[in-house]
Amino acid sequence: MKKILVFLPLLYTIFGQSQTAAILNINEVANMPMAISNNAVIEGWANDTAYLYSFGGIDSTKIWSGINKKSFRYNTTTDIWDTIPDLPNTNAVIAAGASYVDSIIYIIGGYQVLSNGNEISSNIVNRFNPKTNTYLSDGAPIPVATDDHVQVVYKDSLIYVITGWSNTGNIPDVQIYDAHNDTWLTGTAIPNNNIYKAFGASGTIIGDTIYYHGGASTAFNFPGQSTLRRGAIDPLNPTQITWTNQNTNYTTYRSACTQFSSFPFWLGGSEITYNYNGIAYNGSGGVPIKSTNLFLNAGLLDSTSTNGAILPMDLRGIANVGTHQYIAGGMLNNQVVSNKTYQIQIGITTSLKEEPNTKHRFNIYPNPTSNQINLVFQKSENRTIQLLNLLGEEVLAIKSNKNNLKFDVSSYPKGIYLVTVKTNQERTSKKIIIQ
Repeated sequence: MKKILVFLPLLYTIFGQSQTAAILNINEVANMPMAISNNAVIEGWANDTAYLYSFGGIDSTKIWSGINKKSFRYNTTTDIWDTIPDLPNTNAVIAAGASYVDSIIYIIGGYQVLSNGNEISSNIVNRFNPKTNTYLSDGAPIPVATDDHVQVVYKDSLIYVITGWSNTGNIPDVQIYDAHNDTWLTGTAIPNNNIYKAFGASGTIIGDTIYYHGGASTAFNFPGQSTLRRGAIDPLNPTQITWTNQNTNYTTYRSACTQFSSFPFWLGGSEITYNYNGIAYNGSGGVPIKSTNLFLNAGLLDSTSTNGAILPMDLRGIANVGTHQYIAGGMLNNQVVSNKTYQIQIGITTSLKEEPNTKHRFNIYPNPTSNQINLVFQKSENRTIQLLNLLGEEVLAIKSNKNNLKFDVSSYPKGIYLVTVKTNQERTSKKIIIQ
């Protein structure tokens, strides 16, 4: 095992009261059986063993005939790759997405390339059972065939297929697969413009919020995008989504998105958009790998130096196993198709600077908590109470003059939060850990 220790000294001020540092430990583990790129990657469990899975992709020839149905799995305990049955599709595809939901892996969409260069988006949903190492019958086909899309999972139940390319252009569709009922639902579409529509973007869901970033627009030469989009899911009706966006200083294309401790991370990828062979759409030739990773902190996207350890581009997924993330395949420098496997461990350290208060002191208990927090104040007065996560987002706000308050926090993601109390005279903050 080749180990690369990468420290990312990210120090940010959050709420004016805390500093957060991220540390990435990157290990190069066993190589894949073959070099493969643009392959759908996801985790899965066979009994008590955690595996990393790779489905389809393009081989080192980087031509249309190198697109294949080959599939593999990596045993995260024994550090061994083995071959599993090929995808059962008639046609091989790249740019599919894979999701693990309720013990089954779903491989969705992608596109095939014909010998004349034409590309055809796929509407196929393959279902794979890791416990039996076999494919089930296909799921209900995607209503709108899609490739290079954002694919994220909500509450181990619904798979959101957001935007992407469909045969002739980017689409605004939000297609939601109900894995339990093998049916498709229609979500609130993203705005039908090039700020939101993209192919090659990536994202995740944290709590009830969708995050996706980057990708390529349908404009001339398919320019890369730097927009971060957020979708607020209505938990009572998950098809209803409120979309917002903000511009950032960074472009990502075919990077892998994961999350850790309520923080979204974008790893690897490139800043220049390109065709499946790694050649830029803008005519500049071979595309270089992006030398930075991205980290959403205090509501802002910022870069993290890799200190020479550069993760690949042309990624279509990441596997999350416990406290580790795995990337398999992709393209390295000079567009070399990779057989490398990277084990990544993300660490977050946070130092919250609590603001002392002698006049209007309050207590929080229990701390840590998993269900409820209680706030007890020394006196009655009008005040605003906020609960903020480490992304700088307000997850709860209330105005009250009561001496005793109770809040249910059982539905919030685990992590460190800040309780802020404001009156007309002052502001007081204390940290709370939800576990």
